[in-house]
Amino acid sequence: MTMVETTTAMAAAGDTTSLHNSPAPHELEFHTHHDPHRQASTLSDVILGGQDGLVNVLGIALGVAAATQDPRIILAAGMAATFAESVSMAAVAYTSRRADQDYYESEREREYRHLRMVPAVEREEIREIYASKGFRGETLERIVSTITANEDVWVGVMMAEEHQLTPVGHAAAAKSALIVGTSAVIGSLIPLMPFVLLPVTPAMATSMLVAAVSLFGIGAYKATRTVGRPGRSGLEMALIGTASALVGYVVGLMFKVPPA
Repeated sequence: MTMVETTTAMAAAGDTTSLHNSPAPHELEFHTHHDPHRQASTLSDVILGGQDGLVNVLGIALGVAAATQDPRIILAAGMAATFAESVSMAAVAYTSRRADQDYYESEREREYRHLRMVPAVEREEIREIYASKGFRGETLERIVSTITANEDVWVGVMMAEEHQLTPVGHAAAAKSALIVGTSAVIGSLIPLMPFVLLPVTPAMATSMLVAAVSLFGIGAYKATRTVGRPGRSGLEMALIGTASALVGYVVGLMFKVPPA
């Protein structure tokens, strides 16, 4: 249960003594970090890195294979893309999360300014938020009084309830970067394995098949953890991914090296 839910429940029950011992700002952020959507965020990072790495390297491998039948060149290009892609994706994930934190900080500072400049307006916003949740009368007023008794709690509730924002610390950003980067490496290696084990021509078909099956599995798994139909989600991801990779194959054909 988050700090906001705990505050609401205790206020509704009439326990105001404990409520006025409001948490310190760092405690407020600690509770906010225990977001029930954290697992969804991790799943999103895994899918982002894995799908992007798989599709990009598949496209490169097919393109190079179409241009030249030399397996060493195919693998060299694929491995270079694998590690460049993973580092790039990890960096993007980190900077994106840090940008989210910068936005959170700016919105929080704005809320503090509003609290000091127009407290009546901000108090009314709290009242409207909890009235929309079904609270009425004395219970609603007790909740409003409890939350607005402490600026840090007040701002924390506004950030969570009005703006739907949560802080993203350095550790969370680094974790996201690690997950995305690792997933990108694993996804990138999937379409390359057939070129290690098979001649180039059958390896191309096998790589496409393995990639399509992997993308289908990722899409289906995502649907089971979120919403949607696994079969449809898997098929969509497989079709989009393989179609994107085929663009690389077409480009490779345009630069096909004539046989010596």
